[in-house]
Amino acid sequence: MSLRVNGARVVLLCASVWGFACAQAATPPKPVDGNGAFVTGRYRNLLADAGHSEQEIDGRIEAAFQQLFHGDPHTQAVYYAAGSNGNGPLAYVTDVANHDVRTEGMSYGMMIAVQTNHKAEFDALWNWANTYMLITDPKNPSVGYYAWSMNTDGTPRSDSAAPDGEEYFAMSLLFAAHRWGNGEGLYDYQAQADRLLSVMRHHPVQTGTTPLRIHPDDPPYDPKRKDGQANNIPPHQVTVGPMVNEEYAMIVFVPGFGANEYSDPSYHLPAFYELWARWGPVKDRKFWAKAAEESRRYFVRATNPRTGLAPDYANFDGSPRATAWNAAAANFSYDSWRTASNWSVDQSWWGKNPEAQTLSDRIQRFLFDQGIHTFSDRYTLDGKPLSTRHSSGMVATTATAGLAATDGPIQRAFLDELWATPVPSGQQRYYDGLLYMFSLLHTSGHFRIWMPSEAPTEIRNQQAH
Repeated sequence: MSLRVNGARVVLLCASVWGFACAQAATPPKPVDGNGAFVTGRYRNLLADAGHSEQEIDGRIEAAFQQLFHGDPHTQAVYYAAGSNGNGPLAYVTDVANHDVRTEGMSYGMMIAVQTNHKAEFDALWNWANTYMLITDPKNPSVGYYAWSMNTDGTPRSDSAAPDGEEYFAMSLLFAAHRWGNGEGLYDYQAQADRLLSVMRHHPVQTGTTPLRIHPDDPPYDPKRKDGQANNIPPHQVTVGPMVNEEYAMIVFVPGFGANEYSDPSYHLPAFYELWARWGPVKDRKFWAKAAEESRRYFVRATNPRTGLAPDYANFDGSPRATAWNAAAANFSYDSWRTASNWSVDQSWWGKNPEAQTLSDRIQRFLFDQGIHTFSDRYTLDGKPLSTRHSSGMVATTATAGLAATDGPIQRAFLDELWATPVPSGQQRYYDGLLYMFSLLHTSGHFRIWMPSEAPTEIRNQQAH
């Protein structure tokens, strides 16, 4: 957490006002490691299996990174330098089409940076997130979380959080601690990850009255309609709690009450939870191990048994969930693209989900039958197209599903389609581009578990290559 003191930001690692402690409890039983890359140190290179040389693959990854982070600012880049402050350079990743900065994109940018060994970009993004997005006003019930959407000038477009950003922030920080070592303050990556993982699970239930602030000396956040006019919503109470549901051991859609009664299948990251069960705050490790198991079962319940498609939002029993503000959330849509990638990366790293291959085969077969070059980017769960757009980001996530799919012509078709797809540019380059970059890293074996220094030597040697 950071607070402003005489105009400057001071980084705090814990705050008792939040009602949780950073002290760690006794070490829980060691979880089962499975038989995936965590144990072997070996990552499948599906692109090499498809006939591409290491030189070609490395060149494509480097070209994609350079375009998305340092390409033409008008047509290619999603990463933008934004000056500096007392903690060093600042930069943000923006959703070009919507003109905002999201915790999703910031945390994805950090993960890409640590996976590709770009520390300067990583630190600049983390600095911007903590300077502008971290909620420090104690009267805001989301204090300690990161506001999920901001304008590029650092003013808010939201006064609350979405868990997918916090999840990727925490995981990228742990990888940074292991790959680069810890610095001080904001750049003590391990301490920052521990702080964030603690608040995600133990954030106290707090209530505040709108309008709310991100920082104590900010003006109140004034949400606008899409046309820029005031909403004229009268002051009302907002209650916020943890980002997890303890009973179901699941991540929630958002921690605000009402929206914490269901989940988003694409937020479920059992590959990460297994690592938090080993490296996170000791008192929470048993919970994260259980969360990984529950997420694997949830993927089965939430996906259609014929198409393999999952909804954007789902109840804890896996049934699709529409909401008053998003009636389409019961369908397969933009969030849902990521779900198949999530179960497949988990299977690649851990090998603990006996249903993963069936799930990947199911969604790849369905979309292949729709037309590998033309399938829609939105569907009803039973397979009725809801758009005519063929999205490179969805091609990318479905190619990543090949990590768990049966080796064969359908799996290969998605890898070929990924390789034939240029690095996304233009108005849709934010989401499509970040998912494309992730998929290149995943399908080439370059998206890796960065181990702590005490990991077995043979595993760290594999990791370094």
